[in-house]
Amino acid sequence: QVQLVESGGGSVETGGSLMLSCAVTGYIGINDCVAWFRQTPGTEREVVAKIYRGDDSSDYADSVKGRFTVSIDNTGDPVYLQMTTLQPEDTATYYCAAGPGRNLRKNLSGRMTATCPESHYYYNYWGQGTQVTVSS
Repeated sequence: QVQLVESGGGSVETGGSLMLSCAVTGYIGINDCVAWFRQTPGTEREVVAKIYRGDDSSDYADSVKGRFTVSIDNTGDPVYLQMTTLQPEDTATYYCAAGPGRNLRKNLSGRMTATCPESHYYYNYWGQGTQVTVSS
């Protein structure tokens, strides 16, 4: 059984930075993905960053590209989300989630890679969330 616990949320001013951590208990497999989602009241959870354990390949929502960086320890624990140049529209509850990668294949270097799903429906394990508030 995998358990995920987020930490590092808080309140910052526009332009500030935060680093979120996701502590992992249990085993996240080499073919699994870890993703960071965010949600505001009345909206669907949206993915902001994803990382595939097999080759550490990552992907980002357009809204956070160049500002957020996802990384994962070699052991699979913890998973980080470094957030910089924060904007008021980044205010949300942030969740980490884990689930299987899709479309397993070899990359150009011959390592296995996969596509991490966009939808929260494909993620089996979730943390409880951590609040990020960015004031203008």
